[in-house]
Amino acid sequence: MLRSIAAVVTPIVVWGGLWVTTGLIMSAAFPDRMAADGTTVDAVALVILIVVSSALSIFAGWLCATLARGAVMKHVVALAVLQLAIGIGVQSGVWDLMPIWYHVTFLGLVVPMHLFGGRMKLMRSGPG
Repeated sequence: MLRSIAAVVTPIVVWGGLWVTTGLIMSAAFPDRMAADGTTVDAVALVILIVVSSALSIFAGWLCATLARGAVMKHVVALAVLQLAIGIGVQSGVWDLMPIWYHVTFLGLVVPMHLFGGRMKLMRSGPG
């Protein structure tokens, strides 16, 4: 049971830490494109954030599948649903800081990218 919890919670913590770090780096490196509070309407910065989010989601799905023992994709689905719920909460809190297309794209990619990461792990190691 603890292994299952760790398989789902660990990727959430890793994803979140890397996401916050990316935001801080982008705000410092590109202050003209992204304000420290996250406000941006710059399309380039927003696309970069979507690409980073997708990469982190793929990695999180892969990490979950790596940590899970048995019923691997059930763990990955649980992770994806939790990440989507977290994403909805966060995006609703920053709704006015970015254009709607960003929020819709960001949230629309959360589940498929997590599942893709989990599937990638399974294809390399066989069903689990």
